[in-house]
Formats: sequence, structure tokens, C-alpha cells
Amino acid sequence: MGRFRHKERGYDAQALTANSSVVTSLANDFSFEEVFSRQLESMARRGDVLLALSTSGGSPNVILAAETARRLGMHAFAFSGKGGGRLAEAAELAVVVPHDDFARIQEMHITLGHILCGLVEEMILPSAPKP
Repeated sequence: MGRFRHKERGYDAQALTANSSVVTSLANDFSFEEVFSRQLESMARRGDVLLALSTSGGSPNVILAAETARRLGMHAFAFSGKGGGRLAEAAELAVVVPHDDFARIQEMHITLGHILCGLVEEMILPSAPKP
């Protein structure tokens, strides 16, 4: 919502992990498996994009979020590791880091996330000066 590199208008982006009150209430009232999918059901719009991250590709709550996103007409992209797991199958497009060490996988996810943010920003603000 703030910015990546350019101090232009903020982006309509949310981290489904950031609101601890929402995550806790959904986990308590429904299940931890539904903490992300329930949020998508309440706020997602057709054409929105979900970026789902799972080091193993086997996190049930992340897989359900990707499946829910697709059902709602969203684009579901994933960053995964190891062999991709069920998350890679549930996503429309998955980038799988072919490694078994969780630290190396997460380091690549951070790098890929920065690259992706830069590319999206260039698409949104093509005439902005390059940093």
C-alpha cells in the first residue's frame, strides 16, 4: 500500500497474514486451514491476483487459498520449493525453487518477490524514472 521504489499513489495490496485479530478469529471460529480462504471470500474481486508462498508447497491453508482464488475468478500465482507440492498444482502459475533447504528457498522467494514487485511497478508506472 505504501510503495516499492517509486513514491507514487499506493497500490491496493494486502498481506493476508498481517492482521493478527482476523487470523486468530478465523482460526478459532473456523479452522487454521481457512484463515486465508475466508479472507479472500470476503474481499476478493474477479481478476485480482493472489501470490501464495509455501516453502514446502504443502501448507493446507495456502493451498486452500489458491483453490479459493481460482474458484472466485482470481489469478493464483505461487512461489514454492522442493518439488512444488500441491500448491504448484493448485496455482495457475508456480515458480518452484528446486531445493530442499528451507533457508535457501525462502531467500529465493524474497529475491523473486523483489523482482516481481519491480516488474509490476514498471508496468503500472512505465514513464517513472528508473531508480
